[in-house]
This record gives sequence, structure tokens and C-alpha cells, in this order.
Amino acid sequence: MEGSSGKSILQFAPFQSSVDEGFWHRLSSLKLNKFGIDDSPIPITGFYAPCSHSQVSNHLTLLAESLPSDSSEESEVPEISRGNRNRCSVPGILYNTNTVERFHGLDKQGLLKAEAQKIWEDIHNGRALEDSSVLSRFLLISFADLKKWSFHYWFAFPALVLDPPATLVDLRPASQCFSLEEAESLSAAFNEWRNSSLTADVPFFLVQIDTNSHATIKHLKDWETCQSADGHKLLFGFYDPCHLPNNPGWPLRNFLALICSRWDIKSVHFLCYRENRGFADLGLSLVGEALITVPQGWRDHPYVPNAVGWELNKGRKIPRGISLAKSMDPTRLAISAADLNLKLMRWRALPSLNLNSLSSLKCLLLGAGTLGCQVARTLMAWGVRRITLVDNGRVAMSNPLRQSLYTLDDCLNGGEFKATAAVNSLKRIFPAVEAKGVVMSIPMPGHPVPSQEEQTVLDDCRSLHDLIDSHDVVFLLTDTRESRWLPSLLCANTNKITITAALGFDSFLVMRHGAGPFSSSHDSKAEAANSLSADMSNLGLTDRDGGKRLGCYFCNDVVAPIDSTSNRTLDQQCTVTRPGLAPIASALAVELLVGILHHPHGIFAEGDVLNSSNSESSEQPLGILPHQIRGSLAQFSQMTLVGHSSDSCTACCSTVSFPLLLDFFHGGTLRKSQLVLKLFELLVLYAIQGINSSYGSMNK
Repeated sequence: MEGSSGKSILQFAPFQSSVDEGFWHRLSSLKLNKFGIDDSPIPITGFYAPCSHSQVSNHLTLLAESLPSDSSEESEVPEISRGNRNRCSVPGILYNTNTVERFHGLDKQGLLKAEAQKIWEDIHNGRALEDSSVLSRFLLISFADLKKWSFHYWFAFPALVLDPPATLVDLRPASQCFSLEEAESLSAAFNEWRNSSLTADVPFFLVQIDTNSHATIKHLKDWETCQSADGHKLLFGFYDPCHLPNNPGWPLRNFLALICSRWDIKSVHFLCYRENRGFADLGLSLVGEALITVPQGWRDHPYVPNAVGWELNKGRKIPRGISLAKSMDPTRLAISAADLNLKLMRWRALPSLNLNSLSSLKCLLLGAGTLGCQVARTLMAWGVRRITLVDNGRVAMSNPLRQSLYTLDDCLNGGEFKATAAVNSLKRIFPAVEAKGVVMSIPMPGHPVPSQEEQTVLDDCRSLHDLIDSHDVVFLLTDTRESRWLPSLLCANTNKITITAALGFDSFLVMRHGAGPFSSSHDSKAEAANSLSADMSNLGLTDRDGGKRLGCYFCNDVVAPIDSTSNRTLDQQCTVTRPGLAPIASALAVELLVGILHHPHGIFAEGDVLNSSNSESSEQPLGILPHQIRGSLAQFSQMTLVGHSSDSCTACCSTVSFPLLLDFFHGGTLRKSQLVLKLFELLVLYAIQGINSSYGSMNK
């Protein structure tokens, strides 16, 4: 579009709005509990920030805190903490009507004119120089149908109209407009301005660059000081929410009106400040020059310019609507709030974060003690919603202080089962979690079983197999080594992601088990059958690419696990640890899981070592993916180690897995094939009866 002089007319990218569900929830509460049928205007606060992505503009957002709290006696302006670099506070006004007819019948042009007059007065009385956020005043009209939980609303962002309009002389990326020294100084000045709580959310400012290429950012009220300096470059800067390379954002409109009417400047050099990952981005920011002419009548204070600014809905001048019938209950609001941190992580730092895979993941936690409680909490924080806890113990008086899911009430009357109490606690914390508690013992080698309990133990074996088979991830969080053996064997055969966390007094181990011995290249039954003549030990030690397979928790053992609890003193039977150890190990265990899920090779990923030059995972968004993490609180240190599988491992080598592999060759009929089931039972009972021999003798 060309102006009369042949120059293009300066065009602005309109503001866009975004309303969080929490805003409507609080508005509904205020309407029901406080306002009633009073439809007086309500002061509200909106938030926006400089554009932080080259492809996406930032919106003006309304949150629950945009409205007054329920406890305030009058509809005063909500108290908003200032100095947040991620959001600039903008004053607004809300007209919430009692009927949809009243909503549609509002004098929209009159309301827009009234808000524009406030901006005009703020310019002339100097308030806009003291608090520049008033230049971005906005208006919201709404109707809340609380029976259907539906809302009609329409935003307006009043902009004073320049007549004749401003013409654009030049508009380029800021990186092309400054010398290297000026750019470095300007970036440093912006970062200092943004990091200060006094200036971080001040959206309009002056940028001064002296003859020595030194940049300074100042408040609008310092205009007179900037004028007295000779030879300095002066730009009018503002936080630009727009990402477009050829258009400045909407806030510049009223800024030009202030510059034109208050300082009578004809040629305006402006800077559209944008950033990337919290730092000034001069490649994304724009510097432009516009020519403006003081419109006729602007010298007369009673005069109020025309205004525009009603937000378009899909290109049309119509209101928007939203139905929250399915999401206004507290549980749905809790889900929205719980995922906020994860969504912000994906938005700002981790675009590849797969929230859907995390929410659908089925996690099995064997052990609901100190480690199990912490792992469950951290899993929920990562967005995992399906958690099963297995434990046969009861909550004791000594548990609640270290085991975060239990309270004193869980200890009374002999104590609740830990699995049950933990699930109840998880649901109180987050009602949307799909948690299940299983009260069950894990069969352990080295622990003799009376003949009358053999069938119960075998039933537990089958139940454990079914649980592992129906979950995607297994965490081994039990107190003893021997209780981890059967789960390790089953996980190796079903090729499940398996993570172990184990504690000493002041040291810990967190590790991921390698892929199972028969998961390498057997993609079909025909391939598996043809491999019967292959060397079993070589097969079991290599992964699908022929590399060394990572080991499991038992790969360094030369004997089968034994009873570690009998004939022990109290301090030897209990897991005596420093209190801070379990939260550290639990957090690392969950972070290790998230790393596996986001690694391109998943369970087959090689083990990375810190500072290793050939670490493939160091380029991954979540960093390296270690095999083992060993930490010491005594030295406040951590090590990342790699251990490969052993052909004599009592849990994951190919010979142990052979009976279960036979089932694969017979068509996957473990529950039907009597031969395979018998082999499985014999293998389990052999270990349960406490025969503590080397695995070489077990092969016999």
C-alpha cells in the first residue's frame, strides 16, 4: 500500500489474545460469590512479553490472577507482582454482562472510544511517561453462561489513529543497523535491562548510543536528558510481541501517537525488541524509520483522535466463544495446571518433548518405600499418569518422615498396606492419576519356601510376570538385592525398560538395564528358529547392531543372590541412609527414564560417559544418557559408568532366558504350553529354594 508521496504506509501486526481456563474459573467464582448481577466494569490485568520465537508471536494473555481475588471487598485492580521478565503487566477493563442479549447490544464503538480517551489523557498528563504500560490498555467484553459453562467474549486493543498515517522509510533486522561494537554494547544493555526487577517489565523505553558505540537504555521520562546529548543515536524502543520480519507489533501505534503529540518529532527511528531464549536477538529484532505528521486538532487537548482495535475472529468482526463444560471441574483444572511447567519447557527449551508419550506411559514401581514414594511423585511431575505400585509391607511409625506419600494416619491400627496408602495419597495429590496398588510379595532366591506355600509363590511369579508384561517401564526400588532378581529376569525376557535405584548409607546407584538377550535381531519367528544353531553366549552379549549389550543389576555377580535379611541386626536389616539420598537417587532414576524415551535409540542407546568425546547423546536435547550413575554424599560427587552384559549373569544372560525363548518358538503360548510353564516353574523354584551356586553350575 503506497502513500501519496510514494512511500509505503507503515502497517502493524494486530495484537492477539489468549485466555487461560483459570481466568474463566475465577470469573465464574466471582460472579457466583461476589458480583451477582452487578455488571459494573472490572479492572483486570493482561500480560505479554517480547517475541521469543522466529515463527510464533506472543499473545496478550489473561490468567486467573488477572482478576481480583475472591477475598477482596471491592473490585479493585488485582495485585500483580512486578519485575517479571516473562510478562509485562497491562491494565485493562472487563465488562461482564448478565445476558447474551446485553452482550451483543453493548455500544462497542463507545466503549472503545472511552478507553482510547484514557490513553490520550495519559499521554497528555504525563502518566504514560511514568508508567508506559498504559499505552497498551485493552478492553474485554464478555457474557458468562454459568449453567452451560460457556463464555462469549471480545477483545479490543485501542489504537489512536494517525491521520495522515505514518509512512515507512526503512525497516531492517537490527543486526544490519549497528556496528559490531554497537551491537555488543546494545545486547549487553538489553540483557541488563531485562534482568533487573526494576525494568524487566517496562515495555517502552529510549535507546541511546553515544559516539563511543556505548549503548544505554533509559525510561521515557528521561527524554529531556537524552535530548541534551550531541551526536548520539536515539531510538524509541518497545517490547514487540510480533514475529513478522516486515511488520512491527501493535504497541508501536500508540507509542508513535505519544512521540508525535508530546515531542513533535517528524522522523522517528524505532526499535522492535525481540529475543531468543531470554536474550536479546538482534537478528529477529527490527529497526525502522517512520515519517509522521501531526494530525490536525491534536494540539487541542479536549480533542480525542479516532480509535480502532477490535480483535478479528478468523478475519471477521465477530466475538469469540468457548465452552468449558468438560473442563471447569477442579480435576480438569488440576490437569491443566499440572502440565503447565511441561508445556513451558517444550515451548521455551525442549520442542521435542513428547507429552503424549509420557501421559500414556505405564510405569510399574516394585517397592513403595522411600524410593517408590519419591519416584511416583517425580513421575507425576513429568506428566506420567499411569502408575502401579507393588509392595506387601504396611506403613510403620518410622516411615512418614522419609516416605513422602504417608502420614501418621496411615500408621494407625497396625498400619495400612503401603501399596494401598500410596495410591490413595497420589490421588489426593492429583485426582487425574490412574494409580493402582498391588499387595504382593516378590519371590526371592535364597529364601526357603515351605511346601504348603509353594503354590502361593508360583502364583506370585505368574502375577509378577503379568504385571511386567502389561507395563512399559519397570522401576526396581526394593530394599534387598534378591528381591530384584526375578523382576530383572522377566524384564530381560520381555525387553522392558528397566531402571534400578539402590541406596547405601551415603552412596547410591541408579542404572538402566540393557536390552534383553533375544531382542537384537529377532523380528520374526522364522528368524528366531533359524538362530537355534547360533552360539547362545555371543547372541546374548550383543545388541541389535552387533555392539556390546549393556548389563543389568546382576551382571557383575558370580553367584546367585542369597538371603540378605536373616540373622542380621536391626541396622543391617533396614535401609539406613542419609535422608537426602533417596530423593536424589529417585529424581535421577526418573530423569534417566525420560532420557531413554527421548533418545532415538531408546532402550538400545549406548551408555554415555560424562565429557566423552564420542558421546552421541551429548547432542540430544536432554544431554547425555548414562548407563550407571554412582553418587556419594560423603564426597558430594557423581560418576557415570558403563558396564556390559555378562554371559554368566544370573538374570539376563541367554542361558537363563532360554526356557522363555522356547515359548517364543512355540508360538507364544506360555500360559498354554505345559512344557514351557514347567521349565519356568523349575527355574523359579530352583532359585527360591536357596541353592546358592555359581551360574555355571546352574547351566547344568
